Amino acid sequence: QLIPLVGVVSFAAVGALSFSVYSLFSKSDVIINKSGNPEPWETVDPTKPQKLLTINQKWKPVEELENVRKLTK
Repeated sequence: QLIPLVGVVSFAAVGALSFSVYSLFSKSDVIINKSGNPEPWETVDPTKPQKLLTINQKWKPVEELENVRKLTK
């Protein structure tokens, strides 16, 4: 009677571990070493959706923020 329970729990653990590894290496918002890149949000591509499911998302740059970014760099 324990064999199905062990199978389901093992499947869930393997799934959680594989999703964690996938997020670690493929997502740009996951950071391991923050001291190497203190501003990681600057390298995120705004045209690439960051969510698992994105519906009708259109990205337009905000002109005021772009001007501030240019002045502070």
